Amino acid sequence: MTAPAASDAVAAAGVDAEGPLARRIRFALEADRLKAVLRRTRLVDGSRLENSAEHSWHVALLAVLLQDAAPAGVDHARVLRMLLVHDLVEVDAGDTFCYDADANRGREDREQVAAARLFGILPAEQARELAALWEEFEAAESTDARFAAALDRFQPLLQNFYGGGGSWREHGITRAQVLRRMDPIREGAPALWPLVLDVVDRACQAGWIAPDAPATP
Repeated sequence: MTAPAASDAVAAAGVDAEGPLARRIRFALEADRLKAVLRRTRLVDGSRLENSAEHSWHVALLAVLLQDAAPAGVDHARVLRMLLVHDLVEVDAGDTFCYDADANRGREDREQVAAARLFGILPAEQARELAALWEEFEAAESTDARFAAALDRFQPLLQNFYGGGGSWREHGITRAQVLRRMDPIREGAPALWPLVLDVVDRACQAGWIAPDAPATP
């Protein structure tokens, strides 16, 4: 038996297909597809690639565990909401490997189209609220968004390091590339920055991060 589409499943449940409840359920069913979007980061045990839903949960958990690393004034409830929706656009746009310059061309446009469709499923007020949180995260200008973005960078750092190099080793990522990618942590969660530097240094010593190319004379 073929599984029904999200809209059909809601209608089959006897809910008004265009009512607020149906639209929220339809959005939740669409969000379930995030579990099938694979990232380039492996689980710590190295057994497989993590998916974007697992990543979102893990970063949200870090936000709970590392509240004391947040700058003054961070609204932790807003950060959690932001992290729960920050990668939902990947349902349509897919995950773009952060170190792949070619793949990142046009990423913002793809994700804007995805955001419009996905958040547009929701009732108007809730659509505006969640879309605004996603846009705030992407802009990374508020204190909340900078802390959320810092944790979003910190999580794969931990995965790669405690997984024996992970995607750093697989793709020959250099120290300069890693530090450039981690840089938002310096401002978003400065209490974590010394740990970032220590992790990167240890990974370089272990040969998990490639040395930078020598400067051209």
